Amino acid sequence: MGEVLARFFRLKEAGTSWSQELLGGTTTFMTMSYIIFVQPVILASVGMDKGAVMVATCLSSALATLLMGLLARYPIALAPAMGHNIFFAVIVCGTMGYSWQVALGAVFISGMIFLVLSFLGLWEGLVAAVPDSLKNAIAVGIGLLITLIGLEYGGLVVDNPGVLVGLGDLSSRPVLCVLGGLIITAVLMALRVPGSILLGIVGTALIGLPLGVVKYHGLFSSPPSLKPTLFQLDIGGALQTGLITVIFVFFFLDLFDTVGTLIGVSEPAGFIKKGRLPRANQAMLADAVGTVSGALMGTSTVTSYIESATGIAQGARTGLANIFTSFFFLVALFFSPLAEMFGGEYIQGKQILHPVIAPPLIIVGYLMMKGVTRIPWDDITEAIPAFLTLVIMPMTVSITEGIAFGFISYSLLKLITGRRKEVHWVIYLFSVLFIIRYLVK
Repeated sequence: MGEVLARFFRLKEAGTSWSQELLGGTTTFMTMSYIIFVQPVILASVGMDKGAVMVATCLSSALATLLMGLLARYPIALAPAMGHNIFFAVIVCGTMGYSWQVALGAVFISGMIFLVLSFLGLWEGLVAAVPDSLKNAIAVGIGLLITLIGLEYGGLVVDNPGVLVGLGDLSSRPVLCVLGGLIITAVLMALRVPGSILLGIVGTALIGLPLGVVKYHGLFSSPPSLKPTLFQLDIGGALQTGLITVIFVFFFLDLFDTVGTLIGVSEPAGFIKKGRLPRANQAMLADAVGTVSGALMGTSTVTSYIESATGIAQGARTGLANIFTSFFFLVALFFSPLAEMFGGEYIQGKQILHPVIAPPLIIVGYLMMKGVTRIPWDDITEAIPAFLTLVIMPMTVSITEGIAFGFISYSLLKLITGRRKEVHWVIYLFSVLFIIRYLVK
């Protein structure tokens, strides 16, 4: 069996091993495990059952991650997307006043559209259409975004009304915990110790325990019932005229967050060959199935996670890592107290922190900066769109907005300078769609 899987995932050709993939898959799970506990809190604010949402999150994440590993053979994990869940709860259910059942129906329809387009095989061409300068900028921008998230999760960057952000309290317990974990991880990496990022996560947790930042909740628990949210979506209600825009936004966000993440984590790992991402259609299919199944079970849009970069940085190179990550999502149903110790939150003032996973996110940001050297800075028509892409992503905390600014500026500069033939028609098309999206906001 082991040899069959090794041949299927082409471990030898990828220069990896079972232990390396296990290490990478474990690291990815630990850095994204916070979603198991954050997602139920967000969706419970609109009346959804917290326990059922937790189970739906684990099951849909496990399924989508498994499919990504088997179909696309990439070590890129999936789970309900942060940002999308806020749009679901705050905007669709809160501001617009729709029920969570109708909102789930809208997510389901957007996922079905994604599914149909995946079967048509359109996505690989979309990835290939993105110019190399923007591919590298997307990777760097995602790296900066990951770093910002890590700094915020660690309390190193805090809200500052005068200039938006400022330095946190370096003497506070969570910050000391994060700085200690960051030093441990950096030293282990400098010494080339195998599994340095994963060991850094464990080290951070051990530092946090006596500081009271990390709490031990036990080992086992029984999974809650999925019944309160299972098949509770209202597809008919989501087909109302007023929901067309909502469905479009769900689809649009999912499309460009996924494309951006696939490009961003694949470029540094060497998965992109001659400008194309092999098996991109299969990767998008896994995303679509995750979203559809998640809506059926009771959770918001499922998409590729930028935290997968931590597992790739730890050596994961094939879909075998995803098999392990998927398994851990299922195990988390029974070991959720232990998973909560690593991904759990610590509240400091008005800020919700995740100290244990902050150090690896900061480190991964550094690892993804290398692509900046491959941007042709002497060509203004390439450099400015790339610059806007990599700056807008962390500043707006949105992969989609970074891609939008990059596409629009790239198209305009090439058109105005008489170099319009250098731009693929797909980029022009999505530039127009992005502009329309901003105009009708």
